[in-house]
Amino acid sequence: MEYPSYNPGSDNLPLTDEELETLDRQLSALPGEAVMNIEALDGYLTGLLLSPRPLAELPGRDWLPPVWGGDGDDGAPFASGKQRKKLVLLVLRHLHSIACLLRDRPDGWQPIFSIAEQADGEELTDAEDWCIGFMLAADLDNDGWASRFEDPLLAEVLKPIVSLGGDESLLDAETQEQLGDVVARDGLSRSVPDAVLALWSYRPH
Repeated sequence: MEYPSYNPGSDNLPLTDEELETLDRQLSALPGEAVMNIEALDGYLTGLLLSPRPLAELPGRDWLPPVWGGDGDDGAPFASGKQRKKLVLLVLRHLHSIACLLRDRPDGWQPIFSIAEQADGEELTDAEDWCIGFMLAADLDNDGWASRFEDPLLAEVLKPIVSLGGDESLLDAETQEQLGDVVARDGLSRSVPDAVLALWSYRPH
């Protein structure tokens, strides 16, 4: 099965709010526990763009199927090739709009996080799904990311993403305690965008 690869020179056609909702619904309607939600997808695509290996060099067949949990028998999880194509096109457009924002207007880039409004009107942010998606992207280039995770400076930059999206059993006791506190999770989540922008500035251009 052939999938398109990412073309960084394609036209930038950001998804409208309605199209983002359509993409979210399409993902939610697919069967399987490994299907990404819209937050995980947003983190996954951002992680791919920040990878040491240029995404344009990675075939679409290597990074697109994880979005829906992998290709199964008889085209599963899609009911038709048309359904698959529609979702893939939306994913590619969202990917390119993230890339263009990070390149041209990084201050205008905003990740898709879960926001919960409390009884007192305060909003708490939870970037766990987003960070899980980001870490799944890093898993596609383990060798490339290894030097970043091992670099003391970059490891500190990556800490909020790793804390929220990595293997919790590998975290120190202090970080695990933070994850159990919604206010502390909110603080970690709100530091993720700064981490992404720092990683983007580090990325070779």
